[in-house]
Amino acid sequence: MATEQRRFGERVVFERGYDAHMMAIDGTWRRACSLLDISEEGAKIAVEGTVGELHLKEFFLLLSSTGLAYRRCELAWVNGEEIGVNFLKQGKSKKKGVVG
Repeated sequence: MATEQRRFGERVVFERGYDAHMMAIDGTWRRACSLLDISEEGAKIAVEGTVGELHLKEFFLLLSSTGLAYRRCELAWVNGEEIGVNFLKQGKSKKKGVVG
């Protein structure tokens, strides 16, 4: 499958999933999810319910119940209730052509 070919780096697979939450950057929505696998660059997540109504361009993946462990993500792909995300690096702008 094409999604398997896009993966880079070593991945950790959670056979039973790891309970987590997704949250909008502005806090307007929060959704339970299960982390299926993760790498330094991204993750595969199973989302409860449909993802169509969520604004998934950028969001937070909350890895702890307190919210202290999180990653800022961007949507890479959708396959039913599973999504792939790329982790955004702190301090790096996605804008091209900007000289700093």
